[in-house]
Amino acid sequence: MSDTDIVNLLGLRRPPIAIGFFDSPPPGVPRWSGGSLPAGCMFWQKAWDGASFYTVPADHHGCAVGSYTHSLPLPAERAQELQQTVAFMVQNRYLDMAEVPGIPTLKRTPGVVAYGLVGAAGFAPAVVLVAAKPAQAMLLYEAALKAGAANPLPNVLGRPGCGVLPLAFNGDVSALSFGCKGNRTFTGLPDDELYVAVPGDRWDGVVQALAETVHANRAMGSYYDSRLATTLPG
Repeated sequence: MSDTDIVNLLGLRRPPIAIGFFDSPPPGVPRWSGGSLPAGCMFWQKAWDGASFYTVPADHHGCAVGSYTHSLPLPAERAQELQQTVAFMVQNRYLDMAEVPGIPTLKRTPGVVAYGLVGAAGFAPAVVLVAAKPAQAMLLYEAALKAGAANPLPNVLGRPGCGVLPLAFNGDVSALSFGCKGNRTFTGLPDDELYVAVPGDRWDGVVQALAETVHANRAMGSYYDSRLATTLPG
């Protein structure tokens, strides 16, 4: 099933993107040439736009929180930026310091991080990320359950949005994220969407289960509509 087929089947606004964590650049994938961005999740937006590329750690250093979740240490001259950012969040009652140890991070530092549309990325994804409305996320997560790529009680992350990548990758199980204010600002994620992150090695199985899941939900929808009609007065 192609990216277009998945978009059409679920009614997604944007196609799934692949994100990979590698020791060295994946062959044939060009290096990101735009320099450091103010938020690491902006690379997601570039992938949604159709670009396929890899980044080096320095490309992420403009985002202290994203560097933290990706286990990309800031250079010595910028090491204080993470503490300053967290302190600002705590001061404004956005974050409680007790939450910080629970933020997911990659277990090891990648040499490069690659991005692209799933069907044209040119590399094997560590995580496949889908921006979806709740009803679309429901279908995708049910397909993940059918494929053995999710838990009945899902892993759900509040903030930061980028933490959903290590959450899914470290646990090798699909995870959900509500995003966060920074992520929604820098990616343009609409208010009515959230994220579903699927481990890359489970993605093909989820795709195979997707059509059956959608068909089953249509059948159940017809059944529930008929049940509802029999209970309405008149």
